[in-house]
Amino acid sequence: MNKTSIYFIGIGGTAMASVAVALASKGYSVSGSDNQLYPPMSDFLAAYRIEVHEGFNPASLVSTQPDMVVVGNAISRGNPELEEALNRHMRLVTMPDVVRELLIRDATSIVITGTHGKTTTTSLTAWLFEHAGMHPGFLIGGIAENFNTGCRPNGNEHGGYFITEGDEYDTAFSDKRSKFILYRPDIVVINNIEFDHADIFDSLASIQRSFRQMVNLIPSNGLLLCNGDDPRAQEAASGAYCQVERFGMEAGAEWSARDITTDPDGVSFTLLAKRKPVTRIKVPLFGEHNLRNTLAAIAVARHAGISTERIAEALMLFRGPKRRMELIGVSSQGALLVDDFAHHPTAVKATLRALKERYPERRILACFEPRSNTSTRNVFQREYVGAFSDADLVAVGRVHRAERYGNNGALDTRQLIRELQERGIQAWAAGSGPEPYPDDIATWLERTLQPRDVVILLSNGDFSGLKTILTQTFPKKDE
Repeated sequence: MNKTSIYFIGIGGTAMASVAVALASKGYSVSGSDNQLYPPMSDFLAAYRIEVHEGFNPASLVSTQPDMVVVGNAISRGNPELEEALNRHMRLVTMPDVVRELLIRDATSIVITGTHGKTTTTSLTAWLFEHAGMHPGFLIGGIAENFNTGCRPNGNEHGGYFITEGDEYDTAFSDKRSKFILYRPDIVVINNIEFDHADIFDSLASIQRSFRQMVNLIPSNGLLLCNGDDPRAQEAASGAYCQVERFGMEAGAEWSARDITTDPDGVSFTLLAKRKPVTRIKVPLFGEHNLRNTLAAIAVARHAGISTERIAEALMLFRGPKRRMELIGVSSQGALLVDDFAHHPTAVKATLRALKERYPERRILACFEPRSNTSTRNVFQREYVGAFSDADLVAVGRVHRAERYGNNGALDTRQLIRELQERGIQAWAAGSGPEPYPDDIATWLERTLQPRDVVILLSNGDFSGLKTILTQTFPKKDE
């Protein structure tokens, strides 16, 4: 067993925790620290007996004496443990460095990128390879239900495949390149490109530059699969020195779907490969965005030599990642509680549309928490109004740390509520009355909820504990 010790500063992040567990499974001695750990990652780390120090205490780092220190991208100068590591000249690395050097190594590196759909597409791709007996390694920005983990080593001693969710977010305090730059890509998927991560990108153009930089790293014998329905993805792909193929609904795409039908169990379609019908496919997902995710995963799998028969079998057995339209509770009256990571207006809109497609006869009650560094700003003030068009009722939570933006920079939830109401959607702003937040949302749901309603929590965080509060109303997990 490898006794090299690795200490993660910021171990509670989804990717950081998953990589920590994967390295522990390879025999490394792994520990770390973080503030405000909450499920599912706190439970995940505990289940694998990873030692986690609460808070950032230099004494924890010093007592561990690690061979290397992984600095999460949420950690900045001034963090007590980072300062201690710098002062002691400890070996500092980033999470993408560790993934590339210790997990990808000599494997064929498949990198799934795009503003939206990365987690689902990476989960789909990994599952197709797994079902075909190829034992891939992977890093997914969530807990993949088919694997019950977000990261694991490649099962092949030499070669094989490693499938990575390639985030465009920056790498670390010392390296402002997008993470996907560091994963040595051989095969790349670009799902879509939009403005996001307003805390690190000042414009859409700066995001596009990162994608072009990543495309420029694909070797000439590699492959780039891009969304044929997204002009920005195609523009980024135009500079590739490798083979380029498109997926999507556009008529000229090499990978497409026709004769699309939906039932309560998912979406079915005829797969077109190189514009020729191949077979009928069914996947237990909903929404046009998930159809594109599925096409991208199929294209990667076919290029790896997996048969369409095995692909069709695997897709029927696919279970989506946690926090992507995840059913987490059912009330005694048959109302459903769904949890989703969506926070960008495009993702919110796509998720609510898919939910309406899945439950066309039910009311949709959307509870939205502006918590991410993009959703808390007013950059998408207008776009959020259209994002909730498929909801029947909307509760908008308190803007997370709104004081950062002064009087004019934060999302104006009251204006959002007014404009939603003008469109005929019942909406209200939580956190502004006498009742504590987010208990006021739970109270509103008690008054409003009807049998067979669907309540969806839309947040990239824990919604200030709302999910835990609602487990009393929605105690069961079966539909």
